[in-house]
Amino acid sequence: MPIITLPDGSQRQFENPITIAEVAASIGAGLAKAAIAGKIDGHLVDTSTIIETDAQLAIITDRDQEGLEIIRHSCSHLMAQAVKSLFPTAQVTIGPVIENGFFYDFAYEESFTPDDLEKIQFKMQQLVKQNLPITRLVKSRDEATKFFRELGEEYKAQIIESIPTNEELSLYQQGDFIDLCRGPHVPNTGKIKAFKLMKLAGAYWRGDSNNEMLQRIYGTAWANKKDLKTYLHQLEEAEKRDHRKLGKQLDLFHTQTEAPGMVFWHDKGWQIYLQIKSYIRDLLRDNGYQEVNTPQLVDQSLWEKSGHWDKFGDMIFSTSSENRDYAVKPMNCPCHIQIYNRGIKSYRDLPLRMAEFGSCHRNEPSGTLHGIMRIRNFVQDDAHIFCTEDQLQQEVSDFIDLLFKVYTDFGFNDIIIKLSTRPEKRVGDDAVWDKAEKALELALNNKDLDWDLQPGEGAFYGPKIEFILKDCIGRVWQCGTIQVDFSMPGRLGAEYIASDGSKQVPVMLHRAILGSLERFIGILIEEHAGALPVWLSPVQVAVLNITDAHAEYSKIVAANLKKSGLKVITDLRNEKIGFKIRENTLQKIPYLLIIGGREVENQQVAVRLRNGEDKGSMSLETFIEQLDADIVNHV
Repeated sequence: MPIITLPDGSQRQFENPITIAEVAASIGAGLAKAAIAGKIDGHLVDTSTIIETDAQLAIITDRDQEGLEIIRHSCSHLMAQAVKSLFPTAQVTIGPVIENGFFYDFAYEESFTPDDLEKIQFKMQQLVKQNLPITRLVKSRDEATKFFRELGEEYKAQIIESIPTNEELSLYQQGDFIDLCRGPHVPNTGKIKAFKLMKLAGAYWRGDSNNEMLQRIYGTAWANKKDLKTYLHQLEEAEKRDHRKLGKQLDLFHTQTEAPGMVFWHDKGWQIYLQIKSYIRDLLRDNGYQEVNTPQLVDQSLWEKSGHWDKFGDMIFSTSSENRDYAVKPMNCPCHIQIYNRGIKSYRDLPLRMAEFGSCHRNEPSGTLHGIMRIRNFVQDDAHIFCTEDQLQQEVSDFIDLLFKVYTDFGFNDIIIKLSTRPEKRVGDDAVWDKAEKALELALNNKDLDWDLQPGEGAFYGPKIEFILKDCIGRVWQCGTIQVDFSMPGRLGAEYIASDGSKQVPVMLHRAILGSLERFIGILIEEHAGALPVWLSPVQVAVLNITDAHAEYSKIVAANLKKSGLKVITDLRNEKIGFKIRENTLQKIPYLLIIGGREVENQQVAVRLRNGEDKGSMSLETFIEQLDADIVNHV
């Protein structure tokens, strides 16, 4: 007589063992129809799983993130079934869930084409309409190996042979298609309602370039057609906003193979970079931060003491000179402790806030590099705060206030907050981690902020709060962070003299608001589709003459704008004014000033916005006042 405890605390008792699907039906017909899987005592299982003893149970539907992932994995099997139906000699290999979708790798003697994708997707839709039951089978390791070899699925057999133990394996069947899988899966193919095959790619078997090349088919799957439509629209928008294309179109930056993962900033892009750096620098100075600068090459021994070498050794560039091994700086924190350690520190010197626009290098895999979003050389708006435990709450609170001001100034108001706690591999004892995690949780709660818990996702030296921006098309970007570190200062000899004369180790807060300046600029470019706010635009005003007779006054207007500190260009080319307006609009310049006979006569300017809006004629003084107000208000 199992007693089932539901997430709301209510209990249901049953006379006999019962499946999850039957439990859902006992609650209501709607839940029975929506049920995709179940979670028994924290473990995901199929709805056909029988519950024989008392258990905690949650019914999983497509509204749950776990339910969506189950739909996506089931969709990858659906795709594999369609491929096998259309191309019987193709062999299936692996097909995991990825962000927003799934893929499956196939070994097939001919190359799949875009037309093949359409055929496969149509076949998938037919299989959905058949509402095929999906059932779990169990075989021993040897039985499963023999089964797949007899089917001609050599890759599946190799996967099974690589499993070290002889435990029983689960297989899933839908129609005449059977695949190796841990599960769980949706109860039937009819539960897979909204999907689209996206693209083809190549992939090496087991990710090893020494192995044979396979064909990968990517797809996306969602709970319903509305969510799928929203996602496809987001992809279309993201394509229009791609910072790499806009970087080229607007002449901001480029990358090239001779310096992989490094940015060549052009003048206009560098103006954006300097404006952001200046904004952050002024803000930090106003909030009591010192600005420092530390070396690019530091002896390997420092990174070994800090723990970074063991944790990130594969990511660190290194070099040697005069029989000494050096690391190219991958982060700034150990170097900041070296500055802190110069001279005796008293509790009266704390908190000490130390900032650096530190140029860092990390050996990111070439396959992950992406424009200026994921690179090997980047600059962080990095800072470290050395404080006492008593000062910890206030410092975290002040940082959160500063971070929200910055994000608001840059136009981001939808912020997701996550608290990441101790990872499996970490330094420091549990008592220290308890104290650090509690401090961050308390700081968030004291500010009455909504946040989510990310167990096991903290840094190796301490827990952290992550601040994630949500952009105008719904994408999320992790940028800001603050991390509490009770370990690294002690490892590197940082101390202060407490009020009782004893030597104590300071708490170290690692914090950044923008993260990488390069990545943040990429985010801004995509958020605004290249049309940056006036205060960030590398060119704020373009002065366009209608004919040569208006050129002299155009030059005077431009000169006066420059004297006011504005970023101005003149377009005095012998071209039609419509052409010049179109060309400068494509460059996303916020304001176009059109100078014709009336403007010269009245000593005014005709103002046009980059969105095509005509603001009419006004005096230059009035225009400058309006533009200055936009800049001050970060419009």
